[in-house]
Amino acid sequence: MARAKICGLTSDVDLAAAVDAGADAVGVVSAVPVDSPREVDPATAAELLADVPPFVTATLVTMPPSAERAVELVRTVGPDAIQLHGEWTPDELAFIRAETERKVLLAIDADDPARAEEFDGVADALVVDSTDESGAGGTGETHDWAGTGELAARLTTPVVLAGGLTPENVAEAVRVAEPFAVDVASGVELPDGRKDHNAVARFVANAGTEVGFA
Repeated sequence: MARAKICGLTSDVDLAAAVDAGADAVGVVSAVPVDSPREVDPATAAELLADVPPFVTATLVTMPPSAERAVELVRTVGPDAIQLHGEWTPDELAFIRAETERKVLLAIDADDPARAEEFDGVADALVVDSTDESGAGGTGETHDWAGTGELAARLTTPVVLAGGLTPENVAEAVRVAEPFAVDVASGVELPDGRKDHNAVARFVANAGTEVGFA
C-alpha cells in the first residue's frame, strides 16, 4: 500500500479531480529549464496550489538554477513541499529547508543509487525516477523496480517511486518496490496533455491496493 501523488497539474479542474480521487499529494511544475507541456508560471502555480485542501500535500516541482532561487519560488508559490530536480549538494538542500521551513524532496535517477545514499537523511524524501540528461523527470520510462526496492530498504529517507507508472502497472510496481509513495504525470494524461480523470482515480485506487502482499 503506497501513497499517491498526481503531478503536472495545470488546471483547477484537473487538480480537483486528483483531490476527489483521494490523492495524498498533488504537484505543479514551474520554473524548469526544459520544454514541458506541464509547466506553468509561478503565479499560476500559486493560484493552483492555494486551492489544495488540508491533508493533501501541495507540491511545487521545480528545477531552479540556485538554492536562493528555490527559496524565492517557495515564497512566491507557497507550497507545502518543494520537489527539486537537477544537481544539488547536501548543503544547498539544508539551506532550502532552513530558509523555507518546508519539506524538500529530491529527484534521483534510478541508475545512480550512490547519489540516493549521499542524500539519505538530508532530503525529506527521495523521488527515484527515470530522468533525462538534465536531471528532469517526466520521461514516461520505467526502471528496475526491484532495484529501487532494494535501495529503499537500505535508506532511512522515504522513497517515492516514479517513472512510467500507469493505472495498469502501479499495483505491481508497489508490490515489487514497496515504496513510501508513487508519483505519476504522463501515465494519467490524455493526448492533449489534460489529465484523464478516470485514469487518475484508477491510479490512486490501484496504488493503495493490497493485492499481492503476503
